[in-house]
Amino acid sequence: MLAAGWPAITFFQPKGDTVFRRIASLAVVGLALLGAACSDDDSSNGNGPGNNAFVRVVHASPDAPNVDVLVDGQTVLTDVQYKQFSGYLSVPKGLHNIKVNVTGGGATVINADVDLAAGAYYTAIASDFAATITPLVLLDDLSAPVAGSAKVRLVHTAASAGLVDIYVTTPNADISGVAPNVANFDFQDETGYIELPAGNYQVRVTAAGTKTVAIDTGTLPLASGYIATALAVDAPGGGTPFGVLLMEDTTD
Repeated sequence: MLAAGWPAITFFQPKGDTVFRRIASLAVVGLALLGAACSDDDSSNGNGPGNNAFVRVVHASPDAPNVDVLVDGQTVLTDVQYKQFSGYLSVPKGLHNIKVNVTGGGATVINADVDLAAGAYYTAIASDFAATITPLVLLDDLSAPVAGSAKVRLVHTAASAGLVDIYVTTPNADISGVAPNVANFDFQDETGYIELPAGNYQVRVTAAGTKTVAIDTGTLPLASGYIATALAVDAPGGGTPFGVLLMEDTTD
């Protein structure tokens, strides 16, 4: 059972389709007070903050309608649009059932049991086209990078893109004669967190084995201490132009 008194959750999505643009708050979604469990500051029954896991939910299915998210049969997020994502939800550790339903009482499109560890942070992504939608659950690392560095993780959730190569360079560097930093990156692959010295970078994603750029971030400033997860995504409905959904990995 989920702890009572969950806070409201803010949803985020990029402003327009600009790649790697800073995310902005869209709306605050009120969550029901779930169950009769003790509040999170009561650790006597194992539901204290040290016994909780933290889960962020992302809608990354390009042709799926708006969805509701249920945890253990209780609705926790409603009317989530494509490319929207929540902050981290606090959930008691252990095995939980997560369902994703079409908003308004529609069909269940994801029904998965997930075992969540105490103190761990996760990103749960509704991934792929609606007909084959699947949950992609990632373990997040919110520990600080080494001093003077940033930390970025790249995830392939563009269902239409197929295999891609990734180039991480200084701004405007010529990639024609260099090997990719990540080659043959497949759908639903993730790089893990990559630490980079703070500074300006440019990320380009190409069709695998080619220099044909499908995603170009332009100049991307990475500040010291910055931690983020970037998802390659389809255009709404699927296909091109591809873009990037950038999520700062923080509890703030």
